[in-house]
Amino acid sequence: MESKYITTDDVTLHCKVAGSGKLMILLHGFPEFWYSWRQQIPALAEHFTVAVPDMRGYNQSSKPKGVYHYRPEALVNDVRGLIKALGHEKAIIVGHDWGGAVAWWFASLYPEMTERLIVLNMPHPAELQKQLLTNWAQLKRSWYIFFFQLPYLPERYLTKNLRGFFTQALRGWCYNKNAFSDADIDAYVQAYNQPGAFTTPINYYRAAWRYPIKANGRKPVKITAPTLLLFGENDKALGKELTYNTQNYCAGSLQILYQPQCSHWIQHEHPSWVSSQILAFCE
Repeated sequence: MESKYITTDDVTLHCKVAGSGKLMILLHGFPEFWYSWRQQIPALAEHFTVAVPDMRGYNQSSKPKGVYHYRPEALVNDVRGLIKALGHEKAIIVGHDWGGAVAWWFASLYPEMTERLIVLNMPHPAELQKQLLTNWAQLKRSWYIFFFQLPYLPERYLTKNLRGFFTQALRGWCYNKNAFSDADIDAYVQAYNQPGAFTTPINYYRAAWRYPIKANGRKPVKITAPTLLLFGENDKALGKELTYNTQNYCAGSLQILYQPQCSHWIQHEHPSWVSSQILAFCE
C-alpha cells in the first residue's frame, strides 16, 4: 500500500493506493480518515486498484478555510479529479457515512463515471433530508447535525478530550466492543490531534445546509449505476426506515442487505462480510 498526494482543483488529497485493475474508490465518513477502510483494503486490492483518500479537510489532506470549500460540489469534484489523476475514466464508488453521501451525489451527477455504487450506512441524502422534516425519531437521532451548525463551539467541545470522544463515538456505539482496539483509538487521536482538525470535517455539515447539490452546472438525476446498500440495523444515528424508499432514487438495479446486531460502524464490526459483499457485487 502506497501513500500518494494527488492534487485535484484547489486541494491536495492524501491517498492510500494498492492493487491493480479497475479503479475502486473508498470514501470514509465522519469522524474518520482513510484508516476507516484498513480491513477492506487488502482483500479488495487483490482484484482492483483501490484508492482510499483522506477526504478534503481530513488528516493529511488539504484543509482550506471557510465553509464554502466543503459544499457538495467541491466534494464531488474531488472524486472526479481523483479518478482522472489516477488515469481512469470511471470507477466503482464505495462510501460510508459522509463518504456515502458524497458517493450518492457523485453517482447522480456523474453517472458516466460511476461503474457501480456501493454505500454503507448512509441513506440517500434526499431521503434523509425528507425524514428530518417528517420523522420525529430521526430528528432526535440527528441532534448533532443542528449542534454542528453553531460556530466554534462544536469543535471546541470535541477537542476537550480526544481519547474520551473517540472511545465513546467508536467503541461506545458498537455491538462488538472489540471492533476498535486501543491501537485503533490511538490512530484516531493522532489524526485529530492537529490544529483545526475538527473544524473542517464539521464544515461538511454546515455547507450541506447552505449550498445546492450540483456540479459544473449539472443537477442530480436518478442513479443509473447498479447500486448496493449495506446497512447495520442498529445504527444510533440513522434509522433503518430511512432505507425503505431507496428505490425511488434509483433508475437502475438496487440491492439492500441488512446486518442485524450491527451499529453504524459496519465495516469495522463485520469487516470480512463487508469485503465479501463488495466483491460479490462487483463480479
